[in-house]
Formats: sequence, C-alpha cells, structure tokens
Amino acid sequence: MNIALLGFGTVGSHFYEMAREHDNLSVTTVLSRRPRPELTCAVTADFDEIVRDKRVDVVVEVMGGVEPAYSYITAAMRAGKHVVTANKQLMCAYYDDLLALAKECGVSLRCTAAAGGGIPWLVSLARAERMDAIDAVEGILNGTTNFMLSSMTADGADYGAVLKEAQALGYAEADPTADVEGLDARRKIVLSANLAFGVSVREADIPCAGISHITSADIGKAKELGYTFKLIARAERAGGKVAAFVCPTLFPVTAPEAHTDGTGNLVSLYARRIGKQSFSGAGAGGWPTASNVLADCLEVAAGCGSYYTDKAAPCAIDNSGAYARWFFRHDGQYLFGDYDAETAFEVYEAYLEKDPTALIARIADSGEEEE
Repeated sequence: MNIALLGFGTVGSHFYEMAREHDNLSVTTVLSRRPRPELTCAVTADFDEIVRDKRVDVVVEVMGGVEPAYSYITAAMRAGKHVVTANKQLMCAYYDDLLALAKECGVSLRCTAAAGGGIPWLVSLARAERMDAIDAVEGILNGTTNFMLSSMTADGADYGAVLKEAQALGYAEADPTADVEGLDARRKIVLSANLAFGVSVREADIPCAGISHITSADIGKAKELGYTFKLIARAERAGGKVAAFVCPTLFPVTAPEAHTDGTGNLVSLYARRIGKQSFSGAGAGGWPTASNVLADCLEVAAGCGSYYTDKAAPCAIDNSGAYARWFFRHDGQYLFGDYDAETAFEVYEAYLEKDPTALIARIADSGEEEE
C-alpha cells in the first residue's frame, strides 16, 4: 500500500520511520515546503501531484490546523484515496462533512491518533459501542495540563512556574491556550462522544473551563480535603440526552486518575453491562502518536469500513441532567454546591463577572467537604 505523507514534523518523521519496518506499507511521497535530502522517497511542495498520482492509496495528514489540511484530505478522498489523520481540530470542525464524503467516495477515514495520542482509545470505544450501550466517557485527555497539575501537586509550585517548565520541555506551545483552557481536551471529547453515542455534537456547545485559574493555594486546599486536581473531559447520556463539559475535577487520592502523572492520559468508558473500562498510556509524543497513525494505516490495508461508525445523528448538548457536587473559589472563599452541570457553569459565569480568577471544579464522588 503506497502512502503520501503530509507533514514531516515530530509525528510525521516518527511515522515515516515506523512505516519503513512494514513490508506492506511504503511511503512513496512526502509533502514538504523545503527539500528533504535525508529521504529516499519523492518530496514535493505541490499537493496536486499527490492527487494525480494513481499509485498513492492512502494520504496521511499530520500537518495540523484546518486549512490547507481540509482542502487536501477532501481532494484526496474525491480522488479515491483513503485518509488517515491525527488532526482533532479538523475532525471536529468538519465531522459530518468528512464522514459523509468518505462514505460517498467509498474510502476509509481514520483518526485514532486525534484522541489519546498513543492510546488506542477511539478504536476501543467503537468496539465497545458495538457490544453494549455506553452511558458515559471521561478522562485525562491532555498531557500538557496533566504534567502541569502533577508538578503543582508534587512540588507546590505556582501555575506560572510550571507553565514555563512545560514550555521549556516542549510539552506546551509558546501560546498554550488550546491546552491550558481545555480546548484540546474538548475536541477529543467531541470525537469520543460522537463514537460512544452515535451522534454528532458541536464543539462550541460544550462548556469548557481550563486550569489557568488553579493556584498553589487551591492545590493545598484540595490536599486538605483528600483530593487531587485533574483536568477532565466528560460526556454522558441519560434519557435520550447527551451532556458534555470540560473542567478541573477533584479525585480522591486513592483514585487511578489521581496517580496518572506527567504527560500520561487515562480515559474510561462506562457501559451498561460490561461496566467500566479504562485505557492509559502516553497521550502525546512522536512515537506513541505515530503508532496510532501506523495502526490506522494497517486497518485501511486490511479493508476497514469508511469510518468507525455509520451513526452520526445531530445532537444538541443538554447539561441539565448531569448532576454532581461542585467546588468553587470566588472572592477568596471556597464554596460547595450540588447542581446539574448547566447550573454549575451558570454559577461559575456569574462568579467570573465579579472575580475574573474564580475557579470551578467537579467533585468526582460525594466525599465530605470541609469548610
């Protein structure tokens, strides 16, 4: 199977090395804006050459961003080429269009690396959904924020200091907004909810609170209560409605999530009969992410369907039935309340109007609070 590779950064270069170890896969062309004398395959800056090349069976997109990636992969599918992508932003922005186009063109579309990095989360989720009804999915789906919260918990460091450390280590971008404000995790829960519940939800409909308001004092308060902060993306289904949100969550120190440290990810599904299944591992990095890109290519070579599922009914987010205990910090005071998620985020927005550094966190169980 011949592959054209779009992007030769961290993931692309690692995928290229891994693909060379498989006799049934051959990277024949790399799209690059600059020469790549280290490569033995063809290198081009003209994507149209790839579209016209009838020898190319699969286009692997690891460029990131929405454009020109969207134009490239849609042109590839229309030319009868399968597509494998690691681009969660693109998949969320054009989910319905891309699924429909893949089916129309009779090609495969895979994006396992777009949620969970090296964890085979989406394929495992799709498999579980075929076996049983899934009630909820949730997890730590962003390695940058998990590294930062782990460091703050272990060392008592301030947010600003751990952000600089994460940037120095290459875990956080120069502009860390997508990670620290929960936008990256939100895109991953969109893809997860869509597969788990056979729906198509809109990213913009999911309320999102990141970790940028968490202070060392908040970490200390959580420790007093026997909890650990983690950034969690969650989606659940009840009574025909789908709820979804992203926010810091307080886990008991005995919970597996509390012991998922560094850049690791841990994500779980809750199914009606088979119960809870959890998947953990490296949520980012060249080799782990490239491994899922490679696995998708092998699935395509084996003749997988157009997408993981053919179910994608449009679905509005309704958080009015997602009840939990919530933890807030407003104007220097710690407060607790039992609300549905819709009300909790309304309370949080009201607090933010008076205190721009206000904090919201979901409590993962009904543990006793201390005033």
